[in-house]
Amino acid sequence: MTVLRSLLLFALAALAEIGGAWLVWQGLREHRGVIFIGAGVLALGAYGFVATFQPDPNFGRVLAAYGGVFVAGSLAWGMLVDGFRPDRWDVAGAAVCLLGVLLIMYAPRG
Repeated sequence: MTVLRSLLLFALAALAEIGGAWLVWQGLREHRGVIFIGAGVLALGAYGFVATFQPDPNFGRVLAAYGGVFVAGSLAWGMLVDGFRPDRWDVAGAAVCLLGVLLIMYAPRG
């Protein structure tokens, strides 16, 4: 149950951070305005809180592992929201990053 909770928290963090960054991008680069920017800032702020709910008490470990989730999540967001089509190197890189998440967070310790 702890691993499932951790994975769900990583997914929520990715949604908040990537979604927030996308909203800011849309507000500034696509000229969608201050509402998009404000919503993005709020989402990015929410992301900052989500990691604190991870069961592992080590900030460095949690944020290092989240980096891999962010990489894969960013590619997935681009595919779903912006029509981006990753090439095989994007996919391979994301797979390596997700393997790193598994090793960092869930490898047996002790």
